[in-house]
Amino acid sequence: MHYKTKKQDDATIVLTITIPTSEYTKDTELAAKRLQSKMTIKGFRKGKAPIDMVIREVGEMAILQEALETIVGKAYVEAIQKEELDIVGRPELQIVKLAPGNDIEFTATVSTLPTITLANIKKLRIKQKDSSLDTNKLKETMDALLGMHAEEIEKDGPATGTDKLTLDMNMTIDAVPVEGGQAKSHQVYLSEDHYIPGFNAHVEGLKKGDTKTFTLDFPADHYQKQLAGKKVDIAVSVTRVDERKIPELTDEFAKKLGQESAAELEALVRSNLQAEAEQKSAQSFDIEILDTMIEKSTFSTIPELLIDAEKQKIFHELTRDLDKHGVTIAQYLADLKKTEEELMEDFRQQAEKRAKAALMSREIAKHQELSPTKEEIELEIETLQRMYSSDKDTLAALERPEVIDTIAVQIQNRKVMEWLRAQLTGEKTTNKKSDIKDTHVHGPDCGHDH
Repeated sequence: MHYKTKKQDDATIVLTITIPTSEYTKDTELAAKRLQSKMTIKGFRKGKAPIDMVIREVGEMAILQEALETIVGKAYVEAIQKEELDIVGRPELQIVKLAPGNDIEFTATVSTLPTITLANIKKLRIKQKDSSLDTNKLKETMDALLGMHAEEIEKDGPATGTDKLTLDMNMTIDAVPVEGGQAKSHQVYLSEDHYIPGFNAHVEGLKKGDTKTFTLDFPADHYQKQLAGKKVDIAVSVTRVDERKIPELTDEFAKKLGQESAAELEALVRSNLQAEAEQKSAQSFDIEILDTMIEKSTFSTIPELLIDAEKQKIFHELTRDLDKHGVTIAQYLADLKKTEEELMEDFRQQAEKRAKAALMSREIAKHQELSPTKEEIELEIETLQRMYSSDKDTLAALERPEVIDTIAVQIQNRKVMEWLRAQLTGEKTTNKKSDIKDTHVHGPDCGHDH
């Protein structure tokens, strides 16, 4: 076998491979025997006809076609190994010459993993945001906790203060009903922010039997994507108003919630909120680390194959999020006035960034010896098995090789983030190496979201 390579672009190489007849003779002989075992020729039992008779019956080209996948596969792997190419995805194969008794020639167009020059983490200056607890947040949470245990008494007068309204609601855009925008007996607590900003101000002061129509501008970042940035007409009909008598924060109240005193209850809430604030701060810190590392590192061309894979992941995440809110992807696209292809192209920048994060994560893992051990993977799977012990589908999925591979990547990504944080904060780490030098390395086809 001999071959030549041609660089099509930074991410694509075309190999032209030629295989002499002498190198594939054994493969055609084996192919002929495979066909022999399947054939029934008059005068012979199935699989017992002589090879030469089989060849005459089916023809040499049929035998060559039978052997072709094996011949091409072996030659392709040999060429890739000799060139030491890091390939992502499947090659695009094209047969150029194919005839019995002649050399076989084919081309293999392959996408190669990009070359990366990683930034030196030691030279970066990234500070973690303050995770101190906002006292207003503590007050809001305590008030909400007390509100959950309020006594509700129906009233005839207008809704004021901390009252609760029960109302029927209908949302429309340009007189067209909003999908999922109709609700019976919808409850509105005046003391709490409504999921539609500005809603409470319009219904405050209404009483049982009142109706009202008003228009609200949904925020551009509203979680209901089909309504984000839209003007929505809302018609409400109040069916009940309740006065809410909110209890005071006393030791007696705290004991109902399993705490010895009001001070202990408040301390518990404070502790939980502090932990939440620290978690958000840590998440924000991790994102900034990744963003800065990507910005300061350099990447050769990212293969379209990797970008397309990340686009698909983002699309499935969006679809899953819409499903949770009762919205189909078709409805979402109709509201955006876009095709699925146009939406996918909108994901390009985010997809490329995620692909870079994945490539970078794996290479740091390789340089710092952070790959997960077999024991770590098994422990993670055991933990998931306990969590989903009653979910047969999940338990079955945890045995699939591709799922196990994904779990391994997730463990590795966690170890990489731990190492990166340690380099910036001075925290102790169990990793063997302590620095990333500016060097050319290659990245993988793996997942890393942020």
